[in-house]
Parts: sequence; structure tokens; C-alpha cells
Amino acid sequence: MPSSRDLLDDARRVIPEVTPQQVARERGSRTVIDVRERDEFEAGFIPGAQHLSKGFIEVQIEDRVPARDTPITLYCAGGVRSLLAAKALHELGYSDVRSMSGGFNGWKQAGFDFEIPHVLSADQKRRYSRHLLIPEIGEEGQAKLLDAKVLLIGAGGLGSPVALYLAAAGVGTIGLVDFDVVDDSNLQRQIIHTRDRVGMRKTESARIAINALNSDVRVVDHNEMLSGDNARALFDQYDIIVNGCDNFPTRYLANDVALFARKPLVDGGIFRFEGQVTTILPFASPCYRCRYPSPPPPEEAPSCAEAGVLGVLPGIVGTLQATEVVKLIVGIGDPLAGRLLHIDALDMRFREFRIPRDPDCPVCGENPTITEPIDYEGFCMVPAGVATEAVAAGV
Repeated sequence: MPSSRDLLDDARRVIPEVTPQQVARERGSRTVIDVRERDEFEAGFIPGAQHLSKGFIEVQIEDRVPARDTPITLYCAGGVRSLLAAKALHELGYSDVRSMSGGFNGWKQAGFDFEIPHVLSADQKRRYSRHLLIPEIGEEGQAKLLDAKVLLIGAGGLGSPVALYLAAAGVGTIGLVDFDVVDDSNLQRQIIHTRDRVGMRKTESARIAINALNSDVRVVDHNEMLSGDNARALFDQYDIIVNGCDNFPTRYLANDVALFARKPLVDGGIFRFEGQVTTILPFASPCYRCRYPSPPPPEEAPSCAEAGVLGVLPGIVGTLQATEVVKLIVGIGDPLAGRLLHIDALDMRFREFRIPRDPDCPVCGENPTITEPIDYEGFCMVPAGVATEAVAAGV
């Protein structure tokens, strides 16, 4: 019968061992996996490392790292378990697997930095258990959600489903920008508000609904209109911006300031039976002005108050926006960057349009001409005497 030393010697014949110094130099070019147990990982880990304990690595590695030619470095506490785990991956067909000698203890002794993860409470593990079962999210992804800060522009039709689903997902901080109050006409589609909160500020009404759903969430009320004077200061406080205001002044302002602040922007729009969603990654994907460099003249802008919208449509578009936000936070999937998803609710058709970056774009092009926020006025034409809810919340 082979001894444990025989097993290690056999593993060393096929698995290269690298020092902590080599791993530090190669960070970013290789996938680093921590094969220790969960309680060890929670005491500290190498920044950027994924956790996949040795006992589950053979059955879960294909979900985490599908491509068998991916460069992988494994580590444990001292270098033994990672060596054996690396041999198991080699036998599964992974062609470039290494083990870090000395393990995490050697990493710390060498003076390299490490992180301590956000440890979920027992209540949080129960609440988010369905996320924890998904390898692409797991506890690390859920911790990212709990630490994330997302700003919603508008607490209306689109902001309602976005806020509720992000709160349910456990996004730690949700900011709400809206200066309007709840009206009877909102309740046809703005599902975050209720009949007994008519007349209340929308931000306050939304906060009540969010915290009733999930007390983990910190809700920040910004009872003001988004403008060139306050947009940058607001955006700088958050990781991701979600535009739920479907009017030209706000859409252009949100696009420009998100680029200036280098914040991802998830943009949604609705009109009668149609909706659209796209994600803008600053200077890495086309922005709104790449498609439409400047707003149309006021006489060509539709009346937001008179156009109308199918009540369930914001739920479809807002849910898609929330999905994009979760993907961005966790770092999974393919965002709608460079793509515009169009929804026709009447025919129930989803169509995707590719959008190229415009090198002459006035904001993100090679020679930008717009370098500070612009407050456009008069592009959402509302007849005198008509309630301004459509202008305030866009939907």
C-alpha cells in the first residue's frame, strides 16, 4: 500500500510547485483557487482567490472553470492539500495546474496582503440560501451584493421592480433619487407604492417597502431632482447607477455624468407597449450619445404625460435592469454592453441590436466636446395643468 509520502512524491512528479513570490508576480494572469475549508477561508485569503474546498473540487471545478486549458494555481494552508487537489485536476484533463508551496501560511510569512471575507450570519445564510447554492454566486458573490451600493434614478415604474428585486437579492445600500409624491395614477404600475401611502414622498414610500422586505438594506433618500449641480456628487457615492427616468433631460444627464464618474450605468426605457434595456460601461462600451449625440428638438419629443404605458411593462424592463445590476456586482455573465435589448409586449418579441462605439461621440469619443454636465430643459412636453409625475419619474 502506498504511504502518504508516496502520494505526495507521485503528485510532485506531475504538478509544478511555485513559491508565494511567484504567485504574487503572476496575480491577474492565472486563476487562483483556495482549497481550504470554509472556516479557514473566512480567516483570510489571497485577494482575488476563489474558494473551492478540496473535498468538492472534482465535482465543482467544471462549473467554476469550464476551460481545461485555463492556468490555475491552487493553495491550502501549508501546500499539501493543494498539491493533491492539483493532481486530481490534472487527472481530469486540466493542463496547466500548479500548487503553491508553503500555502497561505507561507504567503502571510512573506508579508503579502490578504483579505478577510464578509462572513454571512446564520440568518443571512438562510435568507440567501438559493444564491449560495449557485456556484457563480456562492458566499463570495453574496458578500459582494451585501457590500454593494446602487443608486436608482426614479422611484417610479422602473425603479419599483429594480428596488424590490435588488433588496430581495441583498444589495447592501440602495439610494433613491426622486422629488415626487405618490399619486393614485402611479399605482397602475409603480408596485413599490400602496394606496395608504398616496401623498407620501416616493423615496419614503419606497424605503418602507424595501425595509419591510429586507432589513439588511440601507436605504438613502435623495429627495431632489437630478441636475448638473448634484449629479456628480450623488454618483460618486455609489458603485452602479440605474436610470429609471425615461425622459430626455435625465437620460442624457445620467449618461454623461456616469461616464465622467466612471460608473456603470444600467439604462431602461418604456413607451406604451415597448421597452428597452442596455448597459453602459464607461469608455469600454458605446454610450447613449454614441446612438443619439444630442436630444431632439422639443416639438419632436413625445408627451410623457399623454403617451401612456402598459402597467406590467415596467415590471419586465425593471427586472431585466435588476438582473444586469446583480451580474455587474458579482462579476458574472455577459452584460448588455454594446447591445440594446428591445421588448415588444404586444407581440411578445425580444430583439437585440448591436451598437458600435462612435469615435466621434461628444462624450466618450476620441476628441470629446462635452466635458461637464448639461441640463437640458423642455424635452418632455407636458400640457399646462397636467400632473408632472411623468417628468419627475419618467414613467
